[in-house]
Amino acid sequence: MASLWLSLTVTTLAFTAMVAPDSSVPLVTYIFGDSLTEVGNNNYLQYSLARSDYPFYGIDYPGGKATGRFTNGRTIGDIISEKLGISSPPPYLSLSPNDDALLEGVNYASGGAGILNDTGLYFIQRLTFDDQIKNFEKTKEAIKMKIGAEAAEEHCNKAMYFIGIGANDYVNNFLQPFLADGQQYTHDEFVGLLMATLDQQLVKLHQLGARKLVFHGLGPLGCIPSQRVKSRRGQCLKQVNIWVQEFNSKVQNLFASLNRHLPSAQFTFADTYGDVLDLINNPGSYGFKISHTSCCNVDTNIGGLCLPNSKLCSDRKDYVFWDAFHPSDAANAVLAEKFFSTLFSNAGSPASPPS
Repeated sequence: MASLWLSLTVTTLAFTAMVAPDSSVPLVTYIFGDSLTEVGNNNYLQYSLARSDYPFYGIDYPGGKATGRFTNGRTIGDIISEKLGISSPPPYLSLSPNDDALLEGVNYASGGAGILNDTGLYFIQRLTFDDQIKNFEKTKEAIKMKIGAEAAEEHCNKAMYFIGIGANDYVNNFLQPFLADGQQYTHDEFVGLLMATLDQQLVKLHQLGARKLVFHGLGPLGCIPSQRVKSRRGQCLKQVNIWVQEFNSKVQNLFASLNRHLPSAQFTFADTYGDVLDLINNPGSYGFKISHTSCCNVDTNIGGLCLPNSKLCSDRKDYVFWDAFHPSDAANAVLAEKFFSTLFSNAGSPASPPS
């Protein structure tokens, strides 16, 4: 859910220096993650059950058609790209192996993906974080063929890397009673496994040239609609939120260690938790009316996605959530603006929702 809901409460100055727009050098971004970050990779996976290439997804996206984004309109990444004056990077699977667009930024994210390879297994097909890193490795090899090894290394060193991953390791793994991980591990053991795996993955990205990287922490997963329905009165699940905060703390500690030991690493942890919780607890302060349930009347017993036969709310701008997991376009606009204005005090006007 909230792995791409952004805020920065620490290291703002350092991160601003990393991503501040430079008119002389186009910003190149490589994006990794799950359904909050995806822009259509799963459309190209024939047997994937984690897909959103059908109505009513995309109803408020330019053109009004589903693109593979898991919301009614734009992702936070789309809005931030727009404000930075760059195109939102295309899905990796939409490009040919030697496409010139590889030099301009790529989105590797895949709905259902997790840090662990067994996360989201019941979606049949998805690109795990390991898969996404392997695809980036192919990208770098293609760039080497185009501009040479030295220039490719410099290109990768200067690029920005955005990662939003980990929510599915809870929602579609540890919290599912019929899956093994939730049965065989305590949470301390599970989060230890996540950190050991994530450590190896981030080291691999560094070996491939990543130097400027931001990891978006998890928001209060216990408050998303798919989790609220498990409580008697539709309240947030306190224990889930405690676990999420433990995860965020562990990632922050991991990043501090990686920055000390990896040459030239500028790895930043973006804390998401407080801002997202405030939006959910105080929707009226942000122009919303409803945050405990979703605009699309979904059936959480069969996945919680917005199916073509679902009933929509009368005003999509009133809702923080689009379906049982994902924020609405209007919520993404609020959160993207909050993030952007934190980083760039001289930024332009807020990104308005599409008409």
